[in-house]
Amino acid sequence: MKVDVIRETRDFLALRGEWRRLCESSRARVFNTWEWLFGWHQHLGGHRRLFLLTVRDGEGVLAGVLPLSIEERRWGGARLRWLRFLGDEGVGSDYLDAVLRPGDEASLTEALAEALASTWREWDVLELSDMEETSPTVALLGARCRTRGWNLESTARNRCPYETFEAGEGFDTFLARVARADNFLRRRKWLERQRGFAITRAEGREELARALPEFLRLHALRWGGRSALDAPCIQAFHQTVVPLLAEAGRARIYLMSVEGRAVASVYALLHGRTFSYYNAGYDPEWKARSVGLVLVGETFRDALAEGFSEYDFLRGVEAYKSDWTRGLRTTVRLRITRPASCGSWVVRAQALERTGREVLRDALPEEMLARVRRWRAMGRPEQGRC
Repeated sequence: MKVDVIRETRDFLALRGEWRRLCESSRARVFNTWEWLFGWHQHLGGHRRLFLLTVRDGEGVLAGVLPLSIEERRWGGARLRWLRFLGDEGVGSDYLDAVLRPGDEASLTEALAEALASTWREWDVLELSDMEETSPTVALLGARCRTRGWNLESTARNRCPYETFEAGEGFDTFLARVARADNFLRRRKWLERQRGFAITRAEGREELARALPEFLRLHALRWGGRSALDAPCIQAFHQTVVPLLAEAGRARIYLMSVEGRAVASVYALLHGRTFSYYNAGYDPEWKARSVGLVLVGETFRDALAEGFSEYDFLRGVEAYKSDWTRGLRTTVRLRITRPASCGSWVVRAQALERTGREVLRDALPEEMLARVRRWRAMGRPEQGRC
């Protein structure tokens, strides 16, 4: 195995074809694709330095990628270098991970751990956020840390509702176990009677270019200007990434229209056998007609008809998601430091701060906590920042 560090954007760009082939054969999720991460690097990663680790086998074939970048932060009087995943900020990326060739995960992780150990002078804290808790990489990295005597802190991040389908399962069979099936059917019948009712799917580059502004408009209406998607840099990211994903058939935007005007939209990501609900929006004037519920149901109908084995709602345990799903995944954040290093002291101090906040939270009355949560929600975007 030969490990290289990619530090230049032009070299990142040159990996596109190989990375795509590796993703198609691995267990990687859509947020680990070259398209998603290159778009993030272009629009949101300007304050970081590239630090992509690539692993090639004896024949020079790309067998593994650990997509990292270095961010410098000040803590107290010290300047620390945080080695972090690309794509881990601002755009709601779940299941970030190393992209590894199936069957070689152990040897590839060992090679990556060796490379991280040999470059320790370049970073202080290795922070890997939003990894799936059950990812083999989490267990393998944990074992390597114990072997080397590194410090490892693991904390829960997000919960992601999902549903799996049986082979050949039809929509009617699936709907029989859905909590709000009756409401879905009733609302859909009412909408079908409205003039100009239609549901369209945009998948090609040109179709998506026309549908994306409508999705963004409806999302802004839904959130009243309090979403990260309203930020120009986030919109620029999606305007770049959606066409890239479209080339590989990985992006889809649904629009529901009544009387010629779009009233609800779903932005979906498709990868492997997983249909992922990324985000949505609707006109609040149509909320009472459950346009969001009906459109989500139609995305489930398509996922089943097209042979997907899983529907993933991604981060967030909102009530409407539990109406459709039975499973729940957890993502974690790993922080790895060397013993007695500046990074280890900072991570320990931050852990103590979190413990103090948790103690305070447990001591506050529920009414006070509710006020604090509302205040934070008003002052902070939904998914991230520019």
